[in-house]
Amino acid sequence: MVKPQFLLHPLTAIVLSLVYSEMAFAADDQESPTHFAPIVVTAQSADADNGLIIHADPKQPIQPVPATDGADYLKSIMGFNAIKNGGTNGDVTFRGMFGSRIKILTDGTENLGACPARMDAPTSYIQPESFDKITVIKGPQTVQYANTGSAATVIFQREPEHLTSDKPYRGQASVLIGSYGRIDHNVEAALGDETKYVRLNANRSESNSYKDGDGKKIPSSWERWNADLALGWTPDEDTWVELRAGKSDGEAEYAGRSMDGSQFARESLGLHFEKRNITNVIKKIEGQIDYSYNDHIMDNFSLRTPPMTSMDMGGGHGGHSGHNMSMDMGGHDMGSMAMQVPNKMSMEVTRRTLNSRLAMTTEWDKFSLITGVDSQFNKHGGDMIMYAMPEGNMPFKSDMRFASYGAFGELTYTFNPENKLVTGARADQVKIDNLNTNLSRKETLPSAFIRFENENPEHGLKNYIGLGYVERVPDYWEIMRTNYRVAGTSAFKNLNNEKTLQLDLGSQINHGAWNAWTSVYVGLIDDFILMTYDPKKGSGMSNPTISKNVDATIAGAEAGVGYQFTEHLQADLSAMYAYGENTTDHKALPQIAPLEGRFNVRYVHDKYTLGALWRVVAKQDRISLNQGNIVGYDLGESKAFNTLSLNASYSLTKDVDVAVGIDNVLDKAYTEHLNKAGDAGFGFAASEQFDNIGRNYWARMSMKF
Repeated sequence: MVKPQFLLHPLTAIVLSLVYSEMAFAADDQESPTHFAPIVVTAQSADADNGLIIHADPKQPIQPVPATDGADYLKSIMGFNAIKNGGTNGDVTFRGMFGSRIKILTDGTENLGACPARMDAPTSYIQPESFDKITVIKGPQTVQYANTGSAATVIFQREPEHLTSDKPYRGQASVLIGSYGRIDHNVEAALGDETKYVRLNANRSESNSYKDGDGKKIPSSWERWNADLALGWTPDEDTWVELRAGKSDGEAEYAGRSMDGSQFARESLGLHFEKRNITNVIKKIEGQIDYSYNDHIMDNFSLRTPPMTSMDMGGGHGGHSGHNMSMDMGGHDMGSMAMQVPNKMSMEVTRRTLNSRLAMTTEWDKFSLITGVDSQFNKHGGDMIMYAMPEGNMPFKSDMRFASYGAFGELTYTFNPENKLVTGARADQVKIDNLNTNLSRKETLPSAFIRFENENPEHGLKNYIGLGYVERVPDYWEIMRTNYRVAGTSAFKNLNNEKTLQLDLGSQINHGAWNAWTSVYVGLIDDFILMTYDPKKGSGMSNPTISKNVDATIAGAEAGVGYQFTEHLQADLSAMYAYGENTTDHKALPQIAPLEGRFNVRYVHDKYTLGALWRVVAKQDRISLNQGNIVGYDLGESKAFNTLSLNASYSLTKDVDVAVGIDNVLDKAYTEHLNKAGDAGFGFAASEQFDNIGRNYWARMSMKF
């Protein structure tokens, strides 16, 4: 793995020197306006839009310790959890739903991972602090993006630059240090004027393995870096064109897998444009084309000691063929001479993806209409190398090709300032080619929604109710990495499309010192794709997974209430619960996180804040043993736990802030319900889940210039 050090010590020196100069300048500037310290985010909830659409600022510090990737950040938003593998690169879930049911976009484009076991989930390639805004749309309540997510659509977005000749630059940087060798560097800098700009986003992050509350080391180290460059052209206030390119890489040690990730290489290239106010009716035309290439390597020797195996070196059993290999021979085969050798294995997998989108926004009278077309093409391939048995090697080969074309329309009708109707429909034509068998699958996927929104500013009240329908074709992991339930048949041809009909409704109120919000949903899923594991055959790459379609019912809610006790003291309580039932087999749906509540109290002053977060998680006894998704399955009921965390922030100057925190103050040993079982190579029992991090200290300094 490429390990550039360009951000480590130089960035620290730059930030500290600039901090010093800013503080010195501020000391002489007695008339500087009061600057409020940033609030450490502990649980994103509803905002000014409504309870359906959530906006988050990824540049704000969050607790627990600021995020290593996209999944880490999303866990701060109610409704999200993650299936953890180790210290980073978890796989996010929302309301108990997983995988391609959650649409993950960066600047409107999709970058899919390559690992057949989702070791590099889409969020693994996302550094949140490099983006300006995160938007979450709950449920099937938009049709603007290809192959719409049935559970949620998540957009990580960067805004165009708006620089002037008077101030032709802007930027921000942060440095974070924490327990177990955690150190992060982030820098964002832009240079230009009214008509052009160049922007750099770069970061580097690393950490050693952590210890749980019992002092046990959990293999979980990582190292990663990202660099993205954008060139923008804005010849007038209504025109924007941006060319962007990026690279990243990393490595991660996984307590919950039999292999680690020794390479997470990403290359990306994109061209985006936008033209506004074309006529009185045509308000905007926007388009983009984006290419990405992910090259991921996993192995069992770069970051850990590989297991040993016995190789038959001769005798009467095949000479030096090397075919007679076993983990438990121990050299006791009297008919041959066995030698212990490292059972080293590696896999390299790649995915090339090309996304395009063209959309137009028109407005007339009380109508606003967004129409557009989009497409996606991606190709997946990989190899396997078995160092102790080279005749078992599989050379690199492409195994899947995917193509989709879509068209959509989303209409908003405003009855009056308080009431509006939003509705939309789209259709996707999808073709999937299995390059191993030369089989093809073609599908037409419809989706639609209708939503009514009401706003009463006088009473501080907002409401919505929406009904959405979406069909989802089985994704790469479901049709290429599983066996169908009937012997001799393939998941590729026999898994049906998943069909979700879901009702979403919610309310938000602000009244005096009180504020409250809730988002409720209930859904019917026909042909839900369910996976069953055989734990006797291990949990590694070779574990055969059986997939099938069942019917399911889902329901749940996210809710919160807050109160402003005084000018400076505020508190809020939020909770989330998800329910799923396999109505075909009359069992619970697996891999659904239990009821969770978060109580947050905060003291906010002009230049500093003090905060405490108490997280309480109930036990999960609604399980479906040995069933789950492509990454994890239910190992058993989980225990309840609670953790206490503390944080504080202080504004050193107008543009320099410091935030500190202690996570898991009481150093409790606990595991999340969705954590994977620890790998036997690290000494974990067959169904023993690894624990989360124990007491953890961190400090973050950020500045703007």
